[in-house]
Amino acid sequence: MFQLAKQILDECGGKICKHCLGRKLSKTIEGNNNIERADKVCDEFNINLDNVDCVICDNVFDKLDDELYKKIDDKINQLGIEFDTFLVGSRLDGDIQKRDDDLSEKFNLEVETIKKEINRLIGLGIWQRYDKEAEFERQDIVFNVDLRNNPRVKIQINPLYIEGKYNKYQRGIPQTKWPCTKCKGKGCKDCNFTGKQYPESVEELISEHVLKLTKGYEAKFHGAGREDIDVLMLGSGRPFVLEIKEPRIRKLDFKQLEEDINKINKDKTAYHNLHPCQRSRKAEIKQSSPDAYKIYKAIVKCDEAFDENKLVELTKLNEINQQTPLRVLRRRTDMVRVKHVLDLSYEIIDDTTFEMKIKTEGGLYIKELISGDEGRSKPNVSEILGVNAICEQLDVIEVSEK
Repeated sequence: MFQLAKQILDECGGKICKHCLGRKLSKTIEGNNNIERADKVCDEFNINLDNVDCVICDNVFDKLDDELYKKIDDKINQLGIEFDTFLVGSRLDGDIQKRDDDLSEKFNLEVETIKKEINRLIGLGIWQRYDKEAEFERQDIVFNVDLRNNPRVKIQINPLYIEGKYNKYQRGIPQTKWPCTKCKGKGCKDCNFTGKQYPESVEELISEHVLKLTKGYEAKFHGAGREDIDVLMLGSGRPFVLEIKEPRIRKLDFKQLEEDINKINKDKTAYHNLHPCQRSRKAEIKQSSPDAYKIYKAIVKCDEAFDENKLVELTKLNEINQQTPLRVLRRRTDMVRVKHVLDLSYEIIDDTTFEMKIKTEGGLYIKELISGDEGRSKPNVSEILGVNAICEQLDVIEVSEK
């Protein structure tokens, strides 16, 4: 059992610390930790490794002391951060890692690396002091400890993700912030030096309040699709995820947050069912499932009286071949997309106007379905009625859950 230990001691000339020796023996000598394994070796060979100058790690483990944890504590207090989960990363002198790897390779050992042991021990110390859990997959913060020369501590604050749904009750509000087309966001006379094309957005009407509460650095809005600036978002709302970067405060009263934001934004926007979520939700809400659908209410205006009998033909609309609309061609790939109308009903308002309620697969452009978009959308309402028709007003009244 101690043959490997003797070989390692000989290789190092007896100058190896208990951490490094115990680590190499983790699969040959039983023990609760590396120190306990090394102590068994010391007892067996009647040697003392307590104050040895380790030729493997240069006694880097001596730096995992009260002074290091004071630096960690000072950094936490300086940033004023809240966290429940954490991860530890470390930086070591490259020569130390090489010597550790070389020793394992010489004796064909598949054991924990020196870096992993250091991260584990620092993590254990943080857990003991703060009663927080180490988490490898999803963590609130990451402690980056540089042990080269004088130890330094940096803290990486991971984003906070908030999921919810929003309604938009006022036209003229875009979903996200639009940079001014003249100055590209730099600020000019045309945008009153705001750098924005529009004074507010669905994103900003929630994000500025959440940033203030979380003391975050920046917010990014991820919506499950988007409606045009002149379109309302009604019904139960459109799903979204708000990403808060570098939040120092993570524990929010989401119910109170909803009440406060909705009161401030009354008659403009409303936000519902706010709750924390995982990063993966960003992509999930953007992916349309085969069963995803949207329901719209459109006011259709024709340039001359339509034949009421032809309205019935609209209810038979099914497969739509829609080439990328001219109005979005500058930012979307020019291609033909095949979408389906799932249900359609109408109500006549006057001889040139009617209201249309339409249920479609996600991704179908309703304005172009009505106008025809110079023949890029087929079939379309205009050609079926035999008159030029436009969407005078459009509301989204339901977005299906993904």
